[in-house]
Amino acid sequence: MPLLPALQDPTGSAGAREAVRFDETSLSYARLAAAADALAAELPAPGPVAVWALPTAHTVVAVVAALRAGVPAVPLNPKTGARELAHVVADSAPAAVLAAAGETLPPALAGLPRINVSTTAGDAVRPAPPEPSPESPALVVYTSGTTGPPKGAVLPRRAIAASLDALEDAWQWTGDDVLVHALPLFHVHGLILGILGPLRRGGSVRHLGRFSTEGVARELNDGGTMLFGVPTMYHRLAEALADPAGPEGLTKALAGARLLVSGSAALPVHDHERIAAATGRRVIERYGMTETLMNTGVRADGAPRPGTVGAPLRGVELRLVEEDGTPLDDPSAIGEIQVRGPNLFTGYLNRPDATAAALTADGWFRTGDMATLDPDGYVRIVGRKATDLIKSGGYKIGAGEIENALLDHPGVREAAVTGEPDPDLGERVVAWVVPADPAAPPPADELAAHVAAQLSPHKRPRTVRYLDALPRNDLGKIMKRSLHG
Repeated sequence: MPLLPALQDPTGSAGAREAVRFDETSLSYARLAAAADALAAELPAPGPVAVWALPTAHTVVAVVAALRAGVPAVPLNPKTGARELAHVVADSAPAAVLAAAGETLPPALAGLPRINVSTTAGDAVRPAPPEPSPESPALVVYTSGTTGPPKGAVLPRRAIAASLDALEDAWQWTGDDVLVHALPLFHVHGLILGILGPLRRGGSVRHLGRFSTEGVARELNDGGTMLFGVPTMYHRLAEALADPAGPEGLTKALAGARLLVSGSAALPVHDHERIAAATGRRVIERYGMTETLMNTGVRADGAPRPGTVGAPLRGVELRLVEEDGTPLDDPSAIGEIQVRGPNLFTGYLNRPDATAAALTADGWFRTGDMATLDPDGYVRIVGRKATDLIKSGGYKIGAGEIENALLDHPGVREAAVTGEPDPDLGERVVAWVVPADPAAPPPADELAAHVAAQLSPHKRPRTVRYLDALPRNDLGKIMKRSLHG
């Protein structure tokens, strides 16, 4: 089966159906196929190609063109700071960058040949290109760089198909569904689930461009059947539901949706309950990673259970292990999640050492997430094996790279970064700074802007606290557990 079967015969019954909509730009399957195939003919083989992944129809055309041509695509976060972007470009070595005409690209991309992306390509119909091998790389998606520079996870077509088909089974996802979301298009949640998911089913996706409770109400009340979001979005929906001045029709919109799905971080139970009380609908959760795509999910016909991410999806093996890798005898005890199945990546680009460290000899992926199992197999994630992962606004953020960026500021002598609970973001980034000049510490907003410029805006500290010294143990390691507000 082709990865995107509805595009194989755009002149057939599905051709006139709306595939994607971004504000005023709507592409039918026939128009998407024409635009993507025209672009695919320009792509340098064997690639890869970088995609300037703004939340627009141009990004969809670019990614679909790469998939049709069998050329790996590297989605680039347009908000990435100069240092991080330079690393991704050097590591992935794209043969070209794909972007809409008129978009200004940063200096890190100046040395790459540019291919402009158009959403209009006339009505020319080209024969469907041959389907690449299931094991051929489809995307190279960069991780958040928790323990160092971001690593490129190579995702084969096989993994994308396996995950999306498992979600079809779990969520009863069909071509009649209309998905609404406002997720970024440079990572798994927004691009693979939120764009390729509907396209594989022959359904439709309406992207809001920028999240708003008004946009959610409008699109769900106009035929949308599914909503994908991160906890921050659902928190804002819960707040709007409780606000008498909230968007008109929001309660009706959420109550009428077939499926409300939250992912990328745990949705607080309080927000689960507020949404359910106001709408009668329960938000369901799922669990995945860049390297594994989707591992578990609450089924559409299953029991929503706040605090859990459901049972393993079809085809996914999941186990909990002790610190030494021995499988747990008691599934109710806390252990590290390991997964195995067709949903796994093929490895980290240019990093055989990291790939070997991530996988056991018999093919289990070490997720680093700690969990327990309910008697019926539902997974309850309790946290990271490491202490330096911050989940904020749906993003997984590594403390180490923020610390390095802070230490580049001339006004910072020492720095540590932690996460603290935040009712809107889930967690907020907190910087603990020992200033170079205690009498004149650098302002908090200056430090936040410095980090945003070096890395990405969502990685900036939301709170900065100043110390005379960081707490350290006898070996000089910072004792982060001693840091608290």
